[in-house]
Amino acid sequence: MATSPLSSSLLLTIVILLLGQGGVHKIEASHEVYKGYQSLETIPPKFQPYRTGFHFQPPRNWINGPMVYKGIYHLFYQYNPKGSVWGNIVWAHATSKDLVNWELQPVALSAAEPNMDINGAWSGSATILPGGKPVILYTGVNSKNQQVQNVAVPKNTSDPYLIEWTKPPQNPIMSPTTQNQINSSSFRDPSTGWLGPDNIWRVVVGSKIGRRGVAILYKSKDFVNWVKDEKPLHSAHGDGMWECPAFYPVSIGNRNSVDTSKSSHDLNVKYVLKMSLDDIKHDYYTVGSYSYHTDVYTPNKGSIENGFSGLRYDYGKLYASKSFYDGEKNRRVLWGWVNESSSVDDDVKKGWSGVMAVPRRIWLDKSGKQLHINPVQEIAKLRVNPVNLRNHVLQPSSLLKVHNITAAQADVEIAFEGLDLSKAEVLDPSWISKPQVLCNQNDSSVRGSLGPFGLRVLASRGMEEYTSVFFRVFKKNTKSNQHMVLMCSDQSRSSLDKDVDKSNYGAFVDVNPAHEKLSLRTLIDHSIVESFAAKGKSCITSRVYPKLAINKAAHLYAFNDGLQSVKISRLNAWSMKSVQITGKQ
Repeated sequence: MATSPLSSSLLLTIVILLLGQGGVHKIEASHEVYKGYQSLETIPPKFQPYRTGFHFQPPRNWINGPMVYKGIYHLFYQYNPKGSVWGNIVWAHATSKDLVNWELQPVALSAAEPNMDINGAWSGSATILPGGKPVILYTGVNSKNQQVQNVAVPKNTSDPYLIEWTKPPQNPIMSPTTQNQINSSSFRDPSTGWLGPDNIWRVVVGSKIGRRGVAILYKSKDFVNWVKDEKPLHSAHGDGMWECPAFYPVSIGNRNSVDTSKSSHDLNVKYVLKMSLDDIKHDYYTVGSYSYHTDVYTPNKGSIENGFSGLRYDYGKLYASKSFYDGEKNRRVLWGWVNESSSVDDDVKKGWSGVMAVPRRIWLDKSGKQLHINPVQEIAKLRVNPVNLRNHVLQPSSLLKVHNITAAQADVEIAFEGLDLSKAEVLDPSWISKPQVLCNQNDSSVRGSLGPFGLRVLASRGMEEYTSVFFRVFKKNTKSNQHMVLMCSDQSRSSLDKDVDKSNYGAFVDVNPAHEKLSLRTLIDHSIVESFAAKGKSCITSRVYPKLAINKAAHLYAFNDGLQSVKISRLNAWSMKSVQITGKQ
Protein backbone atom coordinates (compact mmCIF):
# COMPACT_ATOMS: atom_id res chain seq x y z
CA MET A 1 0.00 0.00 0.00
CA ALA A 2 1.27 3.47 -0.83
CA THR A 3 2.35 5.55 2.14
CA SER A 4 0.67 8.91 2.32
CA PRO A 5 2.49 12.16 2.71
CA LEU A 6 1.36 13.76 5.93
CA SER A 7 -0.65 10.80 7.13
CA SER A 8 1.54 7.98 8.44
CA SER A 9 1.93 7.30 12.14
CA LEU A 10 4.91 9.64 11.98
CA LEU A 11 2.92 12.63 10.88
CA LEU A 12 4.85 15.57 9.46
CA THR A 13 3.63 18.83 8.08
CA ILE A 14 5.87 21.81 7.51
CA VAL A 15 4.78 25.21 6.35
CA ILE A 16 7.35 27.81 5.43
CA LEU A 17 5.93 31.16 4.50
CA LEU A 18 7.50 33.46 1.98
CA LEU A 19 7.63 37.18 1.36
CA GLY A 20 7.71 37.92 -2.37
CA GLN A 21 11.29 38.16 -3.55
CA GLY A 22 11.01 41.62 -5.06
CA GLY A 23 14.29 43.05 -3.79
CA VAL A 24 16.15 43.14 -0.53
CA HIS A 25 16.02 46.11 1.83
CA LYS A 26 19.64 47.12 2.31
CA ILE A 27 19.33 48.35 5.86
CA GLU A 28 21.80 47.50 8.58
CA ALA A 29 20.43 45.58 11.53
CA SER A 30 20.76 48.12 14.29
CA HIS A 31 18.51 47.05 17.16
CA GLU A 32 17.61 50.05 19.26
CA VAL A 33 17.74 48.97 22.90
CA TYR A 34 15.52 51.10 25.07
CA LYS A 35 17.24 53.07 27.82
CA GLY A 36 17.69 50.98 30.95
CA TYR A 37 17.02 47.62 29.26
CA GLN A 38 19.57 45.24 27.84
CA SER A 39 17.40 43.37 25.34
CA LEU A 40 13.99 43.40 23.70
CA GLU A 41 12.91 40.45 25.83
CA THR A 42 13.23 42.51 29.03
CA ILE A 43 11.35 45.59 27.83
CA PRO A 44 7.98 45.99 29.63
CA PRO A 45 4.84 45.77 27.43
CA LYS A 46 4.08 49.47 27.86
CA PHE A 47 7.20 50.24 25.81
CA GLN A 48 6.34 47.63 23.16
CA PRO A 49 2.59 48.20 22.72
CA TYR A 50 2.40 46.50 19.32
CA ARG A 51 3.98 43.15 20.20
CA THR A 52 1.31 40.49 20.26
CA GLY A 53 0.31 38.41 23.28
CA PHE A 54 -1.16 35.22 21.76
CA HIS A 55 0.35 35.13 18.26
CA PHE A 56 3.63 33.48 17.38
CA GLN A 57 6.58 35.78 16.88
CA PRO A 58 10.20 35.38 18.00
CA PRO A 59 11.71 37.96 20.36
CA ARG A 60 13.23 40.01 17.58
CA ASN A 61 13.95 40.42 13.89
CA TRP A 62 12.13 39.73 10.65
CA ILE A 63 9.93 36.66 10.22
CA ASN A 64 7.25 35.36 7.89
CA GLY A 65 6.81 32.00 8.75
CA PRO A 66 5.31 25.86 10.76
CA MET A 67 4.72 20.65 11.48
CA VAL A 68 3.52 17.53 13.56
CA TYR A 69 6.09 14.78 14.01
CA LYS A 70 5.82 12.17 16.78
CA GLY A 71 3.26 14.32 18.55
CA ILE A 72 5.26 17.56 18.31
CA TYR A 73 4.17 20.47 16.12
CA HIS A 74 7.05 22.15 14.31
CA LEU A 75 7.03 25.66 12.93
CA PHE A 76 9.79 26.39 10.44
CA TYR A 77 9.81 29.99 9.32
CA GLN A 78 11.94 32.36 7.32
CA TYR A 79 14.00 34.48 9.62
CA ASN A 80 16.64 37.17 9.43
CA PRO A 81 19.04 36.60 12.36
CA LYS A 82 20.80 39.91 11.66
CA GLY A 83 17.98 42.40 11.33
CA SER A 84 14.32 43.35 11.40
CA VAL A 85 13.93 43.64 7.60
CA TRP A 86 14.14 41.18 4.72
CA GLY A 87 17.57 39.66 4.05
CA ASN A 88 20.05 37.01 5.34
CA ILE A 89 17.21 34.49 5.26
CA VAL A 90 17.55 31.18 7.13
CA TRP A 91 15.06 28.53 8.24
CA ALA A 92 14.40 29.12 11.93
CA HIS A 93 12.58 26.50 14.00
CA ALA A 94 10.15 26.35 16.92
CA THR A 95 8.22 23.45 18.46
CA SER A 96 4.91 23.09 20.29
CA LYS A 97 2.66 20.45 21.79
CA ASP A 98 -0.54 22.43 21.35
CA LEU A 99 -0.14 24.96 18.48
CA VAL A 100 -0.33 27.71 21.13
CA ASN A 101 2.81 27.72 23.32
CA TRP A 102 6.18 27.43 21.59
CA GLU A 103 9.83 26.68 22.29
CA LEU A 104 12.46 28.24 20.03
CA GLN A 105 14.99 25.74 18.60
CA PRO A 106 18.34 26.21 16.82
CA VAL A 107 18.27 27.35 13.19
CA ALA A 108 17.39 24.36 10.97
CA LEU A 109 18.79 25.44 7.59
CA SER A 110 21.31 28.15 6.72
CA ALA A 111 22.36 29.50 3.35
CA ALA A 112 25.83 28.06 2.74
CA GLU A 113 26.35 26.09 -0.50
CA PRO A 114 27.33 27.95 -3.74
CA ASN A 115 25.44 25.60 -6.08
CA MET A 116 22.38 25.39 -3.81
CA ASP A 117 21.56 28.28 -1.55
CA ILE A 118 24.50 30.60 -0.91
CA ASN A 119 22.25 33.61 -1.60
CA GLY A 120 19.25 32.47 0.44
CA ALA A 121 17.34 29.46 1.78
CA TRP A 122 13.81 30.40 0.79
CA SER A 123 10.38 28.89 1.10
CA GLY A 124 9.39 25.23 0.80
CA SER A 125 7.33 22.36 2.17
CA ALA A 126 7.74 18.87 3.63
CA THR A 127 6.61 15.34 2.88
CA ILE A 128 6.89 12.00 4.70
CA LEU A 129 8.34 9.22 2.63
CA PRO A 130 7.46 5.51 3.03
CA GLY A 131 8.95 4.38 6.31
CA GLY A 132 8.15 7.64 8.04
CA LYS A 133 11.17 9.73 7.06
CA PRO A 134 10.47 13.46 6.75
CA VAL A 135 11.93 15.31 3.78
CA ILE A 136 12.02 19.04 3.13
CA LEU A 137 11.96 20.55 -0.34
CA TYR A 138 12.98 24.21 -0.43
CA THR A 139 14.07 26.92 -2.83
CA GLY A 140 17.66 28.08 -2.72
CA VAL A 141 19.36 30.89 -4.60
CA ASN A 142 22.73 29.77 -5.94
CA SER A 143 25.88 31.75 -6.66
CA LYS A 144 24.50 32.68 -10.11
CA ASN A 145 21.34 34.08 -8.45
CA GLN A 146 19.29 31.29 -9.99
CA GLN A 147 16.37 29.84 -8.04
CA VAL A 148 16.82 26.08 -7.64
CA GLN A 149 15.01 23.40 -5.61
CA ASN A 150 16.87 21.47 -2.92
CA VAL A 151 16.17 18.64 -0.50
CA ALA A 152 17.05 18.38 3.19
CA VAL A 153 16.63 15.46 5.61
CA PRO A 154 16.91 15.15 9.41
CA LYS A 155 20.14 13.76 10.81
CA ASN A 156 18.26 11.79 13.45
CA THR A 157 14.68 10.69 12.72
CA SER A 158 14.35 9.26 16.24
CA ASP A 159 14.55 12.82 17.60
CA PRO A 160 10.94 14.11 17.84
CA TYR A 161 12.28 17.67 17.93
CA LEU A 162 14.21 17.28 14.64
CA ILE A 163 16.97 19.60 15.80
CA GLU A 164 19.56 18.87 13.08
CA TRP A 165 19.09 18.76 9.31
CA THR A 166 21.46 17.90 6.48
CA LYS A 167 21.57 18.60 2.72
CA PRO A 168 22.36 15.51 0.56
CA PRO A 169 24.98 15.79 -2.23
CA GLN A 170 22.36 15.26 -4.98
CA ASN A 171 21.30 18.89 -4.64
CA PRO A 172 20.02 20.82 -6.42
CA ILE A 173 17.34 18.37 -7.54
CA MET A 174 15.39 20.76 -9.80
CA SER A 175 17.09 23.52 -11.80
CA PRO A 176 16.20 25.95 -14.60
CA THR A 177 17.88 25.05 -17.88
CA THR A 178 17.83 26.12 -21.51
CA GLN A 179 15.99 22.90 -22.32
CA ASN A 180 13.15 23.26 -19.81
CA GLN A 181 12.81 27.02 -20.50
CA ILE A 182 12.12 27.87 -16.86
CA ASN A 183 12.65 31.46 -15.79
CA SER A 184 15.49 31.23 -13.24
CA SER A 185 14.21 34.26 -11.32
CA SER A 186 10.62 32.95 -11.13
CA PHE A 187 10.95 29.34 -10.01
CA ARG A 188 10.24 28.80 -6.31
CA ASP A 189 8.26 27.38 -3.40
CA PRO A 190 7.87 23.61 -3.97
CA SER A 191 4.68 22.15 -2.54
CA THR A 192 4.14 19.13 -0.32
CA GLY A 193 4.47 15.96 -2.41
CA TRP A 194 1.62 13.58 -3.12
CA LEU A 195 1.84 9.96 -4.22
CA GLY A 196 -0.41 8.78 -7.03
CA PRO A 197 -1.93 5.32 -7.51
CA ASP A 198 0.96 4.68 -9.94
CA ASN A 199 3.44 5.07 -7.00
CA ILE A 200 4.91 8.19 -8.58
CA TRP A 201 5.46 11.30 -6.48
CA ARG A 202 4.24 14.68 -7.65
CA VAL A 203 4.98 18.25 -6.51
CA VAL A 204 4.29 21.66 -7.99
CA VAL A 205 6.61 24.66 -8.08
CA GLY A 206 5.44 28.23 -8.54
CA SER A 207 6.41 30.16 -11.67
CA LYS A 208 5.16 32.45 -14.41
CA ILE A 209 5.31 32.80 -18.17
CA GLY A 210 4.83 36.45 -19.01
CA ARG A 211 1.69 37.43 -17.10
CA ARG A 212 0.47 33.82 -16.81
CA GLY A 213 0.81 32.24 -13.36
CA VAL A 214 1.96 28.62 -13.55
CA ALA A 215 2.06 25.62 -11.19
CA ILE A 216 4.89 23.59 -12.77
CA LEU A 217 4.39 19.85 -12.22
CA TYR A 218 7.32 17.57 -11.40
CA LYS A 219 7.28 13.77 -10.99
CA SER A 220 9.65 11.32 -9.31
CA LYS A 221 9.84 7.62 -8.41
CA ASP A 222 12.31 8.14 -5.55
CA PHE A 223 11.91 11.76 -4.42
CA VAL A 224 15.47 12.48 -5.60
CA ASN A 225 15.40 12.34 -9.39
CA TRP A 226 12.69 14.64 -10.68
CA VAL A 227 11.32 15.12 -14.20
CA LYS A 228 9.38 18.17 -15.31
CA ASP A 229 6.01 17.18 -16.80
CA GLU A 230 5.13 18.34 -20.29
CA LYS A 231 2.22 20.39 -18.98
CA PRO A 232 1.60 22.27 -15.72
CA LEU A 233 -0.93 21.15 -13.17
CA HIS A 234 -2.72 24.42 -13.90
CA SER A 235 -2.11 27.99 -15.04
CA ALA A 236 -4.09 31.21 -15.35
CA HIS A 237 -3.55 34.33 -17.43
CA GLY A 238 -3.10 37.72 -15.83
CA ASP A 239 -2.02 36.64 -12.33
CA GLY A 240 1.71 37.12 -12.69
CA MET A 241 4.01 35.09 -10.42
CA TRP A 242 2.42 32.26 -8.42
CA GLU A 243 4.25 31.98 -5.10
CA CYS A 244 3.72 29.28 -2.48
CA PRO A 245 1.30 27.09 -4.49
CA ALA A 246 -0.72 24.63 -2.41
CA PHE A 247 -2.79 21.71 -3.71
CA TYR A 248 -4.92 19.44 -1.53
CA PRO A 249 -8.27 17.57 -1.31
CA VAL A 250 -11.25 18.53 0.88
CA SER A 251 -14.22 16.38 1.90
CA ILE A 252 -17.68 16.98 0.49
CA GLY A 253 -20.33 17.11 3.19
CA ASN A 254 -18.26 17.14 6.41
CA ARG A 255 -15.45 18.98 8.16
CA ASN A 256 -13.01 16.06 8.22
CA SER A 257 -9.82 16.50 6.28
CA VAL A 258 -8.57 14.16 3.57
CA ASP A 259 -5.26 12.43 3.02
CA THR A 260 -4.09 13.38 -0.47
CA SER A 261 -2.84 9.93 -1.48
CA LYS A 262 -5.98 8.13 -0.32
CA SER A 263 -8.34 10.37 -2.26
CA SER A 264 -7.46 9.48 -5.84
CA HIS A 265 -10.60 7.40 -6.39
CA ASP A 266 -12.81 9.07 -3.79
CA LEU A 267 -15.83 10.68 -5.42
CA ASN A 268 -16.67 12.54 -2.20
CA VAL A 269 -13.83 15.01 -2.46
CA LYS A 270 -12.98 18.15 -4.29
CA TYR A 271 -9.57 19.78 -4.65
CA VAL A 272 -8.25 23.20 -3.75
CA LEU A 273 -5.50 25.03 -5.61
CA LYS A 274 -4.15 28.07 -3.76
CA MET A 275 -1.75 30.65 -5.15
CA SER A 276 0.02 33.57 -3.48
CA LEU A 277 0.16 36.43 -5.95
CA ASP A 278 3.47 38.27 -5.78
CA ASP A 279 2.14 41.38 -7.52
CA ILE A 280 -0.70 42.17 -5.08
CA LYS A 281 0.38 40.18 -1.99
CA HIS A 282 -2.85 38.22 -1.58
CA ASP A 283 -3.66 34.49 -1.48
CA TYR A 284 -6.53 33.32 -3.65
CA TYR A 285 -7.90 29.87 -4.40
CA THR A 286 -10.27 27.88 -6.55
CA VAL A 287 -12.16 24.66 -5.81
CA GLY A 288 -12.40 21.99 -8.50
CA SER A 289 -11.60 18.46 -9.63
CA TYR A 290 -8.36 16.59 -10.31
CA SER A 291 -7.53 13.59 -12.46
CA TYR A 292 -4.57 11.42 -11.45
CA HIS A 293 -4.59 9.91 -14.93
CA THR A 294 -4.07 13.17 -16.78
CA ASP A 295 -2.60 15.21 -13.89
CA VAL A 296 -4.91 18.08 -14.74
CA TYR A 297 -6.73 20.25 -12.21
CA THR A 298 -10.02 21.81 -13.40
CA PRO A 299 -11.68 24.58 -11.36
CA ASN A 300 -15.43 24.45 -10.78
CA LYS A 301 -17.53 25.92 -13.56
CA GLY A 302 -17.96 29.61 -12.90
CA SER A 303 -14.81 29.92 -10.77
CA ILE A 304 -13.09 33.28 -10.93
CA GLU A 305 -9.39 32.77 -11.67
CA ASN A 306 -8.37 36.26 -10.79
CA GLY A 307 -6.57 37.48 -7.69
CA PHE A 308 -8.50 40.74 -7.62
CA SER A 309 -12.02 39.32 -7.58
CA GLY A 310 -11.56 35.58 -6.93
CA LEU A 311 -12.00 33.75 -3.61
CA ARG A 312 -9.35 34.50 -1.00
CA TYR A 313 -8.24 32.79 2.18
CA ASP A 314 -8.24 36.23 3.76
CA TYR A 315 -9.25 39.60 2.31
CA GLY A 316 -6.79 41.55 4.44
CA LYS A 317 -3.07 41.28 5.22
CA LEU A 318 -2.48 37.49 5.29
CA TYR A 319 -0.02 36.25 2.64
CA ALA A 320 2.22 33.35 1.57
CA SER A 321 0.18 30.77 3.48
CA LYS A 322 0.55 27.01 3.53
CA SER A 323 -1.67 24.31 4.97
CA PHE A 324 -1.10 20.80 6.25
CA TYR A 325 -3.04 17.64 6.93
CA ASP A 326 -3.08 17.00 10.68
CA GLY A 327 -3.78 13.27 10.77
CA GLU A 328 -3.86 13.16 14.55
CA LYS A 329 -7.00 15.32 14.58
CA ASN A 330 -8.20 14.63 11.05
CA ARG A 331 -8.16 18.25 10.00
CA ARG A 332 -6.40 20.64 7.65
CA VAL A 333 -4.61 23.51 9.35
CA LEU A 334 -3.64 26.76 7.68
CA TRP A 335 -0.76 29.02 8.63
CA GLY A 336 -0.20 32.47 7.18
CA TRP A 337 2.19 35.35 7.57
CA VAL A 338 0.99 38.85 8.43
CA ASN A 339 3.44 41.63 7.61
CA GLU A 340 3.61 45.07 9.11
CA SER A 341 1.73 48.17 7.99
CA SER A 342 4.28 50.43 9.62
CA SER A 343 7.39 51.83 7.92
CA VAL A 344 10.68 49.97 7.54
CA ASP A 345 12.28 52.60 9.79
CA ASP A 346 9.72 51.80 12.49
CA ASP A 347 10.47 48.08 12.11
CA VAL A 348 14.18 48.70 12.61
CA LYS A 349 13.48 50.90 15.62
CA LYS A 350 11.29 48.37 17.42
CA GLY A 351 13.66 45.53 16.47
CA TRP A 352 11.16 43.10 14.93
CA SER A 353 8.80 42.73 12.01
CA GLY A 354 6.08 40.29 11.03
CA VAL A 355 3.80 37.95 12.95
CA MET A 356 2.04 34.67 12.27
CA ALA A 357 -1.75 34.67 12.09
CA VAL A 358 -3.35 32.21 14.49
CA PRO A 359 -3.47 28.69 13.01
CA ARG A 360 -6.79 28.14 11.26
CA ARG A 361 -8.83 25.07 10.36
CA ILE A 362 -10.06 24.64 6.78
CA TRP A 363 -13.09 22.73 5.56
CA LEU A 364 -15.33 22.80 2.48
CA ASP A 365 -18.69 24.54 2.64
CA LYS A 366 -21.73 22.33 2.03
CA SER A 367 -22.25 24.14 -1.28
CA GLY A 368 -18.93 22.74 -2.54
CA LYS A 369 -18.02 26.17 -3.86
CA GLN A 370 -15.90 27.77 -1.12
CA LEU A 371 -14.01 27.12 2.11
CA HIS A 372 -14.66 27.85 5.77
CA ILE A 373 -11.57 29.10 7.60
CA ASN A 374 -11.66 29.44 11.40
CA PRO A 375 -9.18 29.56 14.30
CA VAL A 376 -8.21 26.07 15.51
CA GLN A 377 -9.98 24.94 18.67
CA GLU A 378 -6.77 25.17 20.73
CA ILE A 379 -6.94 28.98 20.65
CA ALA A 380 -9.98 28.82 22.96
CA LYS A 381 -7.80 27.47 25.81
CA LEU A 382 -6.46 31.01 26.19
CA ARG A 383 -9.88 32.44 27.03
CA VAL A 384 -10.50 33.78 30.56
CA ASN A 385 -13.08 35.98 32.32
CA PRO A 386 -16.08 35.55 30.01
CA VAL A 387 -18.60 38.32 29.42
CA ASN A 388 -22.01 37.44 27.94
CA LEU A 389 -24.94 39.42 26.56
CA ARG A 390 -28.20 38.20 25.00
CA ASN A 391 -31.02 39.80 22.99
CA HIS A 392 -29.98 43.43 23.13
CA VAL A 393 -31.41 45.84 20.55
CA LEU A 394 -28.97 48.40 19.14
CA GLN A 395 -30.92 51.47 18.12
CA PRO A 396 -29.59 53.71 15.32
CA SER A 397 -26.47 55.68 16.32
CA SER A 398 -25.88 53.55 19.41
CA LEU A 399 -22.68 52.39 21.07
CA LEU A 400 -22.54 49.56 23.62
CA LYS A 401 -19.37 49.23 25.71
CA VAL A 402 -18.17 45.73 26.62
CA HIS A 403 -16.90 45.99 30.19
CA ASN A 404 -14.51 43.77 32.20
CA ILE A 405 -12.43 42.81 29.16
CA THR A 406 -8.74 43.36 28.42
CA ALA A 407 -9.74 45.04 25.19
CA ALA A 408 -6.21 45.04 23.72
CA GLN A 409 -6.05 41.22 23.96
CA ALA A 410 -9.48 39.64 23.49
CA ASP A 411 -11.66 37.13 21.63
CA VAL A 412 -15.19 38.33 20.74
CA GLU A 413 -18.12 36.49 19.16
CA ILE A 414 -21.25 38.41 18.19
CA ALA A 415 -24.37 37.56 16.16
CA PHE A 416 -26.98 39.94 14.74
CA GLU A 417 -30.60 39.42 13.71
CA GLY A 418 -33.88 41.34 13.56
CA LEU A 419 -33.07 43.25 10.38
CA ASP A 420 -35.90 44.90 8.47
CA LEU A 421 -34.71 43.73 5.06
CA SER A 422 -37.41 45.73 3.28
CA LYS A 423 -35.36 48.83 4.16
CA ALA A 424 -32.18 47.59 2.49
CA GLU A 425 -30.60 49.86 -0.09
CA VAL A 426 -30.14 48.55 -3.63
CA LEU A 427 -26.53 47.76 -4.47
CA ASP A 428 -25.10 49.31 -7.61
CA PRO A 429 -24.14 46.24 -9.73
CA SER A 430 -20.77 47.82 -10.56
CA TRP A 431 -19.72 47.32 -6.92
CA ILE A 432 -20.32 43.56 -6.79
CA SER A 433 -16.74 42.77 -7.86
CA LYS A 434 -15.19 45.61 -5.82
CA PRO A 435 -15.91 45.05 -2.10
CA GLN A 436 -12.70 46.71 -0.91
CA VAL A 437 -13.39 49.84 -2.95
CA LEU A 438 -16.95 49.83 -1.60
CA CYS A 439 -15.62 49.65 1.97
CA ASN A 440 -13.24 52.52 1.26
CA GLN A 441 -16.00 54.75 -0.09
CA ASN A 442 -18.48 53.69 2.59
CA ASP A 443 -16.36 53.46 5.71
CA SER A 444 -17.81 53.26 9.21
CA SER A 445 -18.65 56.99 9.23
CA VAL A 446 -21.06 56.67 6.28
CA ARG A 447 -24.57 55.87 7.49
CA GLY A 448 -26.67 53.50 5.45
CA SER A 449 -30.05 51.95 6.02
CA LEU A 450 -28.85 48.54 7.25
CA GLY A 451 -25.36 49.27 8.50
CA PRO A 452 -22.71 49.85 9.44
CA PHE A 453 -23.15 47.64 12.54
CA GLY A 454 -20.55 45.46 14.22
CA LEU A 455 -17.58 45.87 16.57
CA ARG A 456 -15.44 48.86 17.35
CA VAL A 457 -12.10 47.57 18.66
CA LEU A 458 -8.89 49.12 19.99
CA ALA A 459 -10.83 52.31 20.66
CA SER A 460 -9.50 55.20 22.74
CA ARG A 461 -11.64 56.70 25.50
CA GLY A 462 -12.45 59.81 23.48
CA MET A 463 -12.87 57.93 20.18
CA GLU A 464 -9.88 59.68 18.63
CA GLU A 465 -8.78 56.19 17.52
CA TYR A 466 -10.72 53.02 16.75
CA THR A 467 -10.89 50.16 14.25
CA SER A 468 -14.34 49.13 13.04
CA VAL A 469 -15.26 45.65 11.81
CA PHE A 470 -18.82 45.73 10.52
CA PHE A 471 -21.57 44.58 8.18
CA ARG A 472 -23.77 46.35 5.65
CA VAL A 473 -26.78 44.67 4.04
CA PHE A 474 -27.89 45.54 0.52
CA LYS A 475 -30.64 44.41 -1.80
CA LYS A 476 -29.07 42.80 -4.85
CA ASN A 477 -31.39 44.52 -7.31
CA THR A 478 -34.83 46.10 -7.48
CA LYS A 479 -36.50 43.04 -9.00
CA SER A 480 -35.54 40.35 -6.49
CA ASN A 481 -35.63 39.64 -2.78
CA GLN A 482 -32.00 38.54 -2.74
CA HIS A 483 -29.64 40.35 -0.43
CA MET A 484 -25.89 40.81 -0.26
CA VAL A 485 -23.91 41.17 2.96
CA LEU A 486 -20.76 43.26 2.93
CA MET A 487 -18.09 42.83 5.62
CA CYS A 488 -15.57 45.66 6.15
CA SER A 489 -12.53 46.20 8.32
CA ASP A 490 -12.04 49.95 8.58
CA GLN A 491 -8.58 51.10 9.69
CA SER A 492 -8.99 54.72 8.58
CA ARG A 493 -9.27 55.97 12.20
CA SER A 494 -7.12 53.28 13.80
CA SER A 495 -4.19 55.53 14.66
CA LEU A 496 -3.18 59.15 15.01
CA ASP A 497 0.13 58.16 13.43
CA LYS A 498 0.09 59.54 9.89
CA ASP A 499 2.96 57.33 8.68
CA VAL A 500 1.24 53.93 8.91
CA ASP A 501 -0.86 52.24 6.24
CA LYS A 502 -4.55 52.54 7.18
CA SER A 503 -6.12 50.75 4.21
CA ASN A 504 -9.66 49.45 4.52
CA TYR A 505 -10.49 45.87 3.53
CA GLY A 506 -13.75 44.32 2.40
CA ALA A 507 -15.46 41.13 1.27
CA PHE A 508 -18.95 39.95 0.47
CA VAL A 509 -20.18 37.15 2.73
CA ASP A 510 -22.16 34.26 1.24
CA VAL A 511 -25.01 34.32 3.74
CA ASN A 512 -28.77 34.84 3.49
CA PRO A 513 -29.81 37.36 6.18
CA ALA A 514 -33.47 36.40 5.72
CA HIS A 515 -32.77 32.95 7.19
CA GLU A 516 -29.41 33.21 8.96
CA LYS A 517 -27.94 35.31 11.72
CA LEU A 518 -24.98 37.46 10.78
CA SER A 519 -22.15 36.13 12.93
CA LEU A 520 -18.72 37.64 13.51
CA ARG A 521 -15.71 36.48 15.52
CA THR A 522 -12.83 38.89 16.07
CA LEU A 523 -9.46 38.21 17.68
CA ILE A 524 -7.76 41.36 18.97
CA ASP A 525 -4.08 41.26 19.91
CA HIS A 526 -2.53 44.73 20.31
CA SER A 527 -1.55 45.40 16.67
CA ILE A 528 -3.40 42.63 14.83
CA VAL A 529 -7.16 42.22 14.32
CA GLU A 530 -8.40 38.93 12.77
CA SER A 531 -12.10 38.73 11.89
CA PHE A 532 -14.17 35.75 10.69
CA ALA A 533 -17.70 36.18 9.33
CA ALA A 534 -20.36 33.46 9.00
CA LYS A 535 -18.16 30.71 10.54
CA GLY A 536 -15.21 31.68 8.41
CA LYS A 537 -16.79 32.10 5.00
CA SER A 538 -14.99 35.43 4.77
CA CYS A 539 -11.93 36.47 6.81
CA ILE A 540 -10.14 39.79 7.13
CA THR A 541 -6.84 40.37 8.94
CA SER A 542 -5.51 43.86 9.58
CA ARG A 543 -2.57 45.52 11.35
CA VAL A 544 -3.18 48.67 13.40
CA TYR A 545 -0.89 50.89 15.47
CA PRO A 546 -2.87 53.14 17.81
CA LYS A 547 -1.05 55.80 19.80
CA LEU A 548 -3.73 56.20 22.50
CA ALA A 549 -5.74 52.94 22.47
CA ILE A 550 -2.93 50.71 23.77
CA ASN A 551 -2.79 48.16 26.58
CA LYS A 552 -5.19 49.18 29.40
CA ALA A 553 -6.24 52.33 27.53
CA ALA A 554 -7.95 50.29 24.79
CA HIS A 555 -11.73 49.81 24.81
CA LEU A 556 -14.21 47.50 23.06
CA TYR A 557 -17.71 48.33 21.80
CA ALA A 558 -20.58 46.95 19.75
CA PHE A 559 -22.12 49.64 17.56
CA ASN A 560 -24.87 50.44 15.09
CA ASP A 561 -24.57 53.53 12.90
CA GLY A 562 -27.22 52.44 10.44
CA LEU A 563 -30.60 54.14 10.13
CA GLN A 564 -32.47 51.01 11.27
CA SER A 565 -32.20 49.08 14.52
CA VAL A 566 -30.53 45.67 14.78
CA LYS A 567 -30.62 43.07 17.56
CA ILE A 568 -27.58 41.42 19.11
CA SER A 569 -28.85 37.87 19.63
CA ARG A 570 -25.66 36.96 21.49
CA LEU A 571 -22.34 38.48 22.42
CA ASN A 572 -19.60 36.41 24.07
CA ALA A 573 -16.26 37.99 24.88
CA TRP A 574 -13.15 36.81 26.69
CA SER A 575 -9.88 38.29 27.79
CA MET A 576 -7.03 36.25 26.30
CA LYS A 577 -4.00 34.92 28.17
CA SER A 578 -0.58 35.41 26.62
CA VAL A 579 1.17 32.39 25.12
CA GLN A 580 4.57 31.16 26.29
CA ILE A 581 7.44 31.40 23.80
CA THR A 582 10.57 30.03 25.46
CA GLY A 583 14.13 29.25 24.39
CA LYS A 584 16.54 31.26 22.27
CA GLN A 585 17.14 31.35 18.53
